[in-house]
Amino acid sequence: MSPARLTDPIDLGSLRLKNRLYRAPVLEGAGGAEDPAAVYARHFVPNAAAGVGLIIQGNTIVCPEGRTSPGMSAIGERERMLALAPLTRAVHDAGGKIITQLGHGGLFALEAWHTKFAPVRTSPPYAPSPLPLWLRALHRSQTHVLTTREVQQLIARFGLVAAWAREAGYDGVQLAASNAKLLHQFLSPIFNRRTDQYGGDLAGRMTFVREIREAIAREAGADFPVLLKYTAVELTPIGRGISLGDGVEIARMAEAAGFAALTPVVADALPNTSIARGEFPRASFDNPGLRKRLLEATGSRMRAILVHVGMFLAARKYPFSPMWNRDIFRAVKAAVSIPVFAVGGIRTPAEAAEILARGEADMIGIGRPFYAEPDLARRFLAAGAPSTAATACESCNRCIVPQMLGMPGVCYNPTIHKLKRPGSGPNHAAKKVA
Repeated sequence: MSPARLTDPIDLGSLRLKNRLYRAPVLEGAGGAEDPAAVYARHFVPNAAAGVGLIIQGNTIVCPEGRTSPGMSAIGERERMLALAPLTRAVHDAGGKIITQLGHGGLFALEAWHTKFAPVRTSPPYAPSPLPLWLRALHRSQTHVLTTREVQQLIARFGLVAAWAREAGYDGVQLAASNAKLLHQFLSPIFNRRTDQYGGDLAGRMTFVREIREAIAREAGADFPVLLKYTAVELTPIGRGISLGDGVEIARMAEAAGFAALTPVVADALPNTSIARGEFPRASFDNPGLRKRLLEATGSRMRAILVHVGMFLAARKYPFSPMWNRDIFRAVKAAVSIPVFAVGGIRTPAEAAEILARGEADMIGIGRPFYAEPDLARRFLAAGAPSTAATACESCNRCIVPQMLGMPGVCYNPTIHKLKRPGSGPNHAAKKVA
């Protein structure tokens, strides 16, 4: 069998993609907009027109509460999802396919820390189990440990929202089980110490995710593709997290459960910039407008300083490294027969071609670079020898703080617009912060 190429088609269950390049889920900041479909379309339609095979829309929360950024979309009723139908039609008309992530923030939802959201929450943030002492000292917010019945109600909710997503024209959904969100928390031995069927050993901790997959099959149809992005290696300051061996076993269980594709990643047990490696965004903290927004969100100068220090330490611990998830997706690919998605620090067409040629993954994901180059797919899919020229994105992480505060998910680096690439389209560089 000849090595796979980026331009080769691929099937994800019933979904046929025209090539193996996808826009990885990032925050677009559409959640608080009056017309989220229009905001998403401004991002995604140029990507589709440039030829990207698949767009994965950033995390959509299946309940009215549970976002981890004000810019995330949250679905309280069917009409909220159906309002996104113009987006899916526009992407399809441009020649693309689109799926949406479904998830919930759990412990780290806005209702736990944001001064605008915490006072009006309808219930404390969800938790799989009572917090360990070291995390209780850091978290400080009241939490609600889900009962067995409430877990089952949440499972049913995922199925219902997935059915609405299909009705709105999405080509599938991806479960968000990484980056310290609720599904990750259920998989993690750090957070999940339940004694019912949703806890215990790895198979027990996987039950929540597996039953969500079953609920989606019941509500949205067995042929509706469901993908899984999950933490295959969990880094934690205290205790034992998810090991790579666990991550491979989760992949096997997910394949048996009927998932159409997997995206395994490394993530910390606590939310930080380990998921977006690069420089410390000093310019964000020096900007008066962003400092004001951060102070308003956190409610105290000390908490704002802790965010500053936390990002500084994370940048020191997790500097940018090309293809930083490579050992992980390669190990998972060797263990399953369903497609495996590569993501994390892939910045050149040559890197993408090498991963596919070596059979280390089946799809190539790029996230933040699409902020700077909406038509990036043209360069990556161009005929001829794969280029070693990197994306315009400098991994400066200036987009992270604005995203966290609910601002548009765009490139905030003022130098990016100076990079003139043949055939490159417009970008959102140097977005002004008021």
